[in-house]
Amino acid sequence: MKRLDGKTALITGAGRGIGRAFAEAYAREGARVAIADIDGARARETASGIGAAAIAVEMDITRQESIDAGVAATVSALGGIDILVNNAAIFTAAPIVEITREDFARVFGINVAGTLFTLQAVARHMIATGRRGRIINMASQAGRRGEPLVAVYCASKAAVISLTQSAGLDLIRHGINVNAIAPGVVDGAHWDGVDAFFARYEGKAPGQKKREVGAAVPFGRMGTAEDLTGMAVFLASAEAEYIVAQTYNVDGGNWMS
Repeated sequence: MKRLDGKTALITGAGRGIGRAFAEAYAREGARVAIADIDGARARETASGIGAAAIAVEMDITRQESIDAGVAATVSALGGIDILVNNAAIFTAAPIVEITREDFARVFGINVAGTLFTLQAVARHMIATGRRGRIINMASQAGRRGEPLVAVYCASKAAVISLTQSAGLDLIRHGINVNAIAPGVVDGAHWDGVDAFFARYEGKAPGQKKREVGAAVPFGRMGTAEDLTGMAVFLASAEAEYIVAQTYNVDGGNWMS
């Protein structure tokens, strides 16, 4: 028997990167998966690549009506939601004196409000249907401490860690376990954008920051999306029954807590 046999999962930002790797891992473990992404074409492509175990759901987590529609579509297609992974997020960087209200609102609107209100919508479904569900939020090592150029992103991920604690303590009375994963530096297409921010503000050559952060990881390299899938499967499984309101570092040794 596979670890997630008979379970259904909704994963946001699952069209590519970490979310896609989680969806593929869940499907391998027997779950049916809703690939939720603001880019509907990308969601459909990923779902098609996974096969019959996956469906595509176009979802914009900054709009409540889109969240509600995405949850309803998942429930209709898969019969319910046992697992939610709040993966959708964006990155930004700027010195403190250059942060704009617009950039702050955009990052918090996706990384914090999007996480909260997607969690809320799925938790309501789980409570109404009596499901002992699992909710996994994606935090970051950036949420563990500040960085000179990354104040807004760091603050948003610190908020995700705090939200995980509060939601975990509240929802466990309904049999819903809420936990989080805090990756370190994870290689992928998104890191080209991150690298560009540091090239701009630190005067580094393209690719230099990426090489530096990879070399600084105690494990000896940047992480990959696949490095995170073991924890994602574990937290979604029956093995994590007694784990509540925790954030797990999966970062090659970058942060110890």
